[in-house]
Amino acid sequence: MSNTFGKRFCMTTFGESHGKAIGCILDGVPAGLEIDEEFIQSELDRRKPGKNAYATARKEPDSVEILSGVFEGVSTGTPIAMVIYNTNQKSKDYSNIKDLFRPGHADFTYWEKYGIRDYRGGGRSSARETAARVAAGAVAKLMLKRVGIEVKSGIFKIGDIEAKDYNFEYAKTSEIFALDPLVESQQKETILKAKEAHDSIGGAALVRATGVPVGLGEPIYYKLDAVLAEAMMGINAVKGVEIGEGVYSSQLYGSENNDEMTKEGFVTHHAGGTLGGISSGDTLDIKVYFKPTPSIFKPMKTLNIHGEEVTCELKGRHDPCVAIRGSVVAEAMAALVIADMMLLNMGRKMDDVARYYSKNV
Repeated sequence: MSNTFGKRFCMTTFGESHGKAIGCILDGVPAGLEIDEEFIQSELDRRKPGKNAYATARKEPDSVEILSGVFEGVSTGTPIAMVIYNTNQKSKDYSNIKDLFRPGHADFTYWEKYGIRDYRGGGRSSARETAARVAAGAVAKLMLKRVGIEVKSGIFKIGDIEAKDYNFEYAKTSEIFALDPLVESQQKETILKAKEAHDSIGGAALVRATGVPVGLGEPIYYKLDAVLAEAMMGINAVKGVEIGEGVYSSQLYGSENNDEMTKEGFVTHHAGGTLGGISSGDTLDIKVYFKPTPSIFKPMKTLNIHGEEVTCELKGRHDPCVAIRGSVVAEAMAALVIADMMLLNMGRKMDDVARYYSKNV
C-alpha cells in the first residue's frame, strides 16, 4: 500500500520519471460526478514544466488520458484510471551519475533499501510522479466544488523574501504563483540569481480551503491536520508543514492563541481551521515548506555504489525553485484529503444513516 493514499477516496500512482508513462488509479469516486476533462488538463497545465525561466526546461505536454471509470462524461463509481505519457526524456543526461549518489537526493536510500535503482532522473523518487497526483486532485476538486468547497494555493515565501499580503486571485496570474504582487519581483530576482549561480533556492506555499464543513477528521488516529501533514510531507522536497499559526503558536500565551467564539463565528484564526484534529468550519490554512532543489550544477562531494569518494557533476534540466510547481501539488493533495474525509464522515450519526435508508424519505 506504499503507493496508495486515502481510505475511502483512494489514489494509487504508478510510473517513473524516464519510463513510458506515469499515472494514477482513483478508487472510491462516487458515481454521477461530472468529469470535466478540460479542467483536469488545466490543472496539469499549471504544474507542467518548461513554461518559463522559473521552472525546469524539460518540456512535457502532460496530456492526460482517462482509461476507465467514466462513461459519457460522468463517473460510473468504478476505478478511474488516468495516464500521462512521458515524451521528452533525456536519459543520457544521467549516464555519468549512474553509479554515484547525488547529494540531497534519494539515490542512497533507494539503493540501500532495494539494492537497485533507476538512476534516470531519480526514477520513482522523481517529482515527475506528482503530475499524477495533480490529475487525481483535479477529480477531487470537481467533487468538492459540488458541495461548495474551494482549494487554492500560492507562494508566500522565496528564500527570505516573504509576502505581507495574500492575494489568491493575483497568484493565478503570476508566473511563480506569487501571493503578494509587492514582493513578486524580488522573489523572481532571488530565483534567477540562484539559477545564474548554478544553484537553487527554497520556498514556501500557502494552501487555503474555504467552505469546509464542521466535522471532517477522525479522532486520535486519522485527524484532519495529521493527515494533511502526512500528505504534504509525502511531496518531494517538503521539509515542514504548519497548520494555522504553526510553529509561531509555541511562542504565544494561551490567551493569545485561543480563538474566541461569538454567534458570528471565530474572532481570530490561529488554529487554522481544525480543533482536536476535526475541521471547525473555519477557513483551513496549511503552510508547506520546500527545501532547495537538490539538483544543482555545482561540483559536490559524494560516494559511489562501491563506497569510493567521488565528485558529482550534474547535467540535465532542473527547477531552480521546486516550491513553485510544488504548490500546485500541495493544493491537489489537500483536495484529496478533504474529499477522503468527506466520504469517511458520512454515516457518523445514526440519524444520517436512517435518513438515507428510510423508505419515508
